[in-house]
Amino acid sequence: MNVFLLTAHPEPRSLNGSLSRFIVDHLESQGHQVQVSDLYAMQWKASLDRDDFQPADALDADGHFNPSTASGHALQRGTQPDDIAAEQAKLLWADAVIVLFPLWWYSMPAVMKGWFDRVYAYGFAYGVGEHSDHRWGERFGEGTLAGKRAMLVVTTGGWASHYGPRGINGPIDDLLFPIHHGMLYYPGMSVLPPYVVHRTSKVDDARYALIQAELGQRLNALWHTEPIAYRAQNGGDYEIPALTLRDDVVPDLTGFAAHVTPATSGTVTGT
Repeated sequence: MNVFLLTAHPEPRSLNGSLSRFIVDHLESQGHQVQVSDLYAMQWKASLDRDDFQPADALDADGHFNPSTASGHALQRGTQPDDIAAEQAKLLWADAVIVLFPLWWYSMPAVMKGWFDRVYAYGFAYGVGEHSDHRWGERFGEGTLAGKRAMLVVTTGGWASHYGPRGINGPIDDLLFPIHHGMLYYPGMSVLPPYVVHRTSKVDDARYALIQAELGQRLNALWHTEPIAYRAQNGGDYEIPALTLRDDVVPDLTGFAAHVTPATSGTVTGT
């Protein structure tokens, strides 16, 4: 299988750096092909701006810069920057995508968010398919990346209890929902439960060995782990074009959890 590892940490000798090398070595030892985008090492340009586009692509009829329109034109005309096109090629090549990052201020590092801003072009990750009163695009279960698997590997300094159902930081499922549902599931990928390493400052040799064993098991199971059971946008649960759940679908439930089929939802994390 082909695996694309996307990672972002400024220190190669960090826990994230070590986990990145472990993931590559473990997958390759199992016969998989791996490509890596280490965004800090690549000095990835994080900001989506008009410098990404040729003048003919960047400006609309009124002379205004519209990032969506510009990215769509560049994709269609084959004028995207080489770095964006290369990352899109990695996504298309991959059977599975692993996204490794430290949880900084309740999200991914800015350089990684910028990767999604630039690589997820209009017509590639969004703006795909028919938009009508019957369908609202190929997304949330459909799209360019449908059929691929994705898994987050996240490190955080907080305790597991800090991210529990009543933890002060909020449940980890809720914090990761915008990434899981809005950045991975949106263009069609099947999203696996994340692997989360808590209390990173307390990782000694013995605990690191345990982390390697647990993560190795998750990597071995990458191809048959049950994905998070997000509801497909065009699967019948949502009113279109309002894109709200039908009144008869979990009528007493709101928020993120309503968009997961309860019977098979859940998170697998590290300790």
